[in-house]
Amino acid sequence: MGRPYLVKLNWLSCIPAPPSHLFSLSTSLHSPPPTRLRSSFSTPRSLSTKRSSAIRAFMDASVASSPKDLPVGLDAKTEEDCASLSKLLQEFTSIPNIDKAWTFKSDTGPGSQAMFSISQANLLANKTRKYALSANISKGSGNSVTFQWSPFPVEMTGVSTIVPSPSGLKILVVRNPENESPTRFEIWNQGQVEKEFNIPQSVHGSVYCDGWFEGISWNSNETLVAYVAEEASPSKPTFNDSGYKKGGSADKDCGSWKGQGEWEEDWGETYAGKRQPALFLIDINSGQVQPVKGISKSLSIGQVVWAPSTQGLHQYLVFVGWPSNPRKLGIKYCYNRPCALYAVRAPIYASDATDLEVKESPNEDSPVLNLTESISSAFFPSFSPDGRFLVFLSGSCSVDSGAHSATDSLHRIDWPVNGQFSSSKIIDVIPIVWSAEDGCFPGLYCSNFISNPWLSDGCTMIVSSAWGSSQVILSVNVLSGIVSRISPTDSNFSWNLLTLDGDSIIAVCSSPVDIPQIKYGYFVDKASWNWSDVSSPIFGCSAEVSSLLSSRQFTILKIPVKDVSDCLTKGASKPFEAIFVSRQSKKNDVCDPLIVILHGGPHSVSLSGFAKSHAFLSSLGYSLLIVNYRFSNLVFDHRGSLGFGEEALQSIPGKIGSQDVNDVITAIDHVIDTGVASPSKIAVIGGSHGGFLTTHLIGQAPDKFVAAAARNPVCNLASMVGTTDIPDWCYVETYGVEGKTKFTEAPSVEDLMLFHSKSPISHISKVKTPTIFLIGAKDLRVPLSNGLQYARALKEKGVEVKILMFPNDVHGIDRPQSDYESYLSIAVWFNKYCK
Repeated sequence: MGRPYLVKLNWLSCIPAPPSHLFSLSTSLHSPPPTRLRSSFSTPRSLSTKRSSAIRAFMDASVASSPKDLPVGLDAKTEEDCASLSKLLQEFTSIPNIDKAWTFKSDTGPGSQAMFSISQANLLANKTRKYALSANISKGSGNSVTFQWSPFPVEMTGVSTIVPSPSGLKILVVRNPENESPTRFEIWNQGQVEKEFNIPQSVHGSVYCDGWFEGISWNSNETLVAYVAEEASPSKPTFNDSGYKKGGSADKDCGSWKGQGEWEEDWGETYAGKRQPALFLIDINSGQVQPVKGISKSLSIGQVVWAPSTQGLHQYLVFVGWPSNPRKLGIKYCYNRPCALYAVRAPIYASDATDLEVKESPNEDSPVLNLTESISSAFFPSFSPDGRFLVFLSGSCSVDSGAHSATDSLHRIDWPVNGQFSSSKIIDVIPIVWSAEDGCFPGLYCSNFISNPWLSDGCTMIVSSAWGSSQVILSVNVLSGIVSRISPTDSNFSWNLLTLDGDSIIAVCSSPVDIPQIKYGYFVDKASWNWSDVSSPIFGCSAEVSSLLSSRQFTILKIPVKDVSDCLTKGASKPFEAIFVSRQSKKNDVCDPLIVILHGGPHSVSLSGFAKSHAFLSSLGYSLLIVNYRFSNLVFDHRGSLGFGEEALQSIPGKIGSQDVNDVITAIDHVIDTGVASPSKIAVIGGSHGGFLTTHLIGQAPDKFVAAAARNPVCNLASMVGTTDIPDWCYVETYGVEGKTKFTEAPSVEDLMLFHSKSPISHISKVKTPTIFLIGAKDLRVPLSNGLQYARALKEKGVEVKILMFPNDVHGIDRPQSDYESYLSIAVWFNKYCK
């Protein structure tokens, strides 16, 4: 039934007064909201039926046309657009990711078993759901391979990480604490939980599972696990009604309180509030936990691995150490932090019939050894299967130049078989490639190693690396230094290594318009590899998504550099790349609106793999231009990006806001000149340094863009330098390599003036492009004040602006609900101005 209304009418005019003055309302439990209600009138009995009907109809129309209670920032049209796009975005968001994979020898036959760790956005819970799915791998004649998948995946609720033992017969499951609860370690065999240990906060905090400081390693006989965790909370000063309480107290006391004590620096973005990473051992039989002693408190520890067993009692642990003097600067995405490999003797556990005890710990007689003193960076250590040598990556180019990421090098140390260390000679396996010839290996850009990257010959590693605008799989002989590209060379798809199955490879292959596909690679002959498709239940998508993607195509464009002069180096003058995504055939011979996508960094790269947010935007009828100013994925390639050689990469520092901006404009003009894009409907989007470019472009080329989106953008270097966790970045990108030595916590007036001149805010008077800002309130990398100042300044001059603030997000704005709302809002914003 409709809602009853008591209506008072002005009969003299026969015109109803405004609804708020007209109605005295009584509500029904089943009635809809007031703004959507129809009216029921109480009228005098003498009123004719005809007149009563006319007035009732008039009132119905009046109430129906009253404004709806719309969410802030939406009008009726944009709300309709938001509703129509949200279901499609949900379908893209629900496509899973494979995070890790492992293979195990089968106990039932000659084949093997694989386990995949998978993640999927859970929008309602605003968390990432994690689950595991297993498969039996069987090989037939002619190198055919079949994966027999388990019927259903198993959700890993509360699991921080899982680490199989060397034999594959056990798995360590780590569950990190919430609030002040203990960390839980579980040891599983193939059928059940064998052991479970709770490690209280008084011993250590959360285990690091971040992919950078993270290090969890079983010893060879599977009795001990070395790992990196937050050191125990330091004691805090205690106060009571008499003042400071000497000696403090561990117990809670209603008559006293804990003070804050001295503030301790952390490692910046995503590490806020995290305590110093330190090294621990746990005996998986007794559950006894022992901190590894003898390591300087000035070192932050990560990436620990067990060294091979040597003759005698001593076992060594090798780990990466980052010094924190004079202070800790932001380390997330920053490979320019000096670090070294260290070796320390592990505590020796002696056993009798009843228990285990620590027999010996490192001390002054067994010092911590720096294995890589001669170079400024060493990380991701990996021992060869026979233990003869230790291989590691180096970011020395980053450390020495100050660029936050640069070309990697690969090195080897021959490990002493007798456990006696002298000076460790570092052997170059893959040196820095300064400028590669077309089609040749451009240098190593490897973000990590899988847990076991070795083929059975004991000297060949398999790794993933950026090669131009694609990611490829490489084999590296660490004795000869020979590097071979083993993923197909006739494809522009991107390939990501998951794990090895003996001497075969399990990988994922995708493109901007092709959802990921599992591939199985096996060696044929003469360095030739064959790749088979693997039917998988993991990467499913709806029929609508599949149909939309099938109508799209992509290509990697070579963009000639404009105004090549003699002063440009060979690398900087080479064409750069841009990934172009478009409809397979033009609709009525008309170009789709164009979205220019810019990666951050600036020393990063947009790879030609599948990105759900980009695929969603493309499916709405946009062409995408993803530029690499020698840096990203579905974006332009320009000078400064990874994957093109060190000379090209090092051309960007000191030229931000000019060279990178010119490269983007050159790429846009190229697609317009070739007839695949129209100059009339171009939008631009970028985050971080990509947001820096976005806001620079709408200021330097104000007539080129009809809409813009900036995610946590760098807008004012002069204000950022005093608030960011990476103030050195502001100096290096502004001054070039010279900025590394000029860096100071107290910038001069001249510094601040130059920072301002290099910033987008210096061009704000020319901006007229409607711009949406997406800002994480807990961003330490580009603090929220940077984007807000710029957005407010645009509002001040009358430019249309929309700001979305995500109160619990950091720089990446990647929490499921935040990521979802971000790209939905961006799509609605672009539709408003581009279509």
